[in-house]
Amino acid sequence: MIAKLRGRVDEIGASFAILDVGGVGYRVECSARTLSALPAAGEEAGLLTEQVTQEDKTRLYGFGDESERDWFVLLLGIQGIGARMALALLGVLSPEALAQSIRADDSARLTSAPGIGTRLARRITTELKDKELPETPSDVAVSAEDGAAARKRKDAVAALIGLGYARAQAHEAVAKVLQSSEEGDGINIAELIRASLRLLAKAS
Repeated sequence: MIAKLRGRVDEIGASFAILDVGGVGYRVECSARTLSALPAAGEEAGLLTEQVTQEDKTRLYGFGDESERDWFVLLLGIQGIGARMALALLGVLSPEALAQSIRADDSARLTSAPGIGTRLARRITTELKDKELPETPSDVAVSAEDGAAARKRKDAVAALIGLGYARAQAHEAVAKVLQSSEEGDGINIAELIRASLRLLAKAS
């Protein structure tokens, strides 16, 4: 399996790029977002890749970072989502925006991608709302800047999920408590969970 490529950009098409790696041209299907970030033809570029075989045809898909590749693989696991549709979603919504939409149960936002209708958008949010979503670059930044606070938020969400709440509900409640608390990230984990539970009880 080819996991990554680095070479000279030979051509950029509407939905693909061709990288010349040691004289061999690799056609790599990419999202519009990834294609727009590539340098001009003749310059060097690198892409993470994923090979997908469908109907006896193997295609190579390219991504600008691990988060985009992880989301692509996750989306392929949903019934009705093929590789092209997954790329269409990633071309319109960044990994961060996708994560926010799933956690907020905002299926309408997903319909901004070509080919994603209301029913399919609802299926995506329903199937993914209680799953561990791929880490996004912003998640990594938060963890690097304030690992203790990030762990506290994660533990609070996990505790709420353990009590029977959906992941999207738990994320939203914890975020609201942290935003409204005078202590901010300084709030202790026990009080964070209690305040989140009170918020969830009011909403039900």
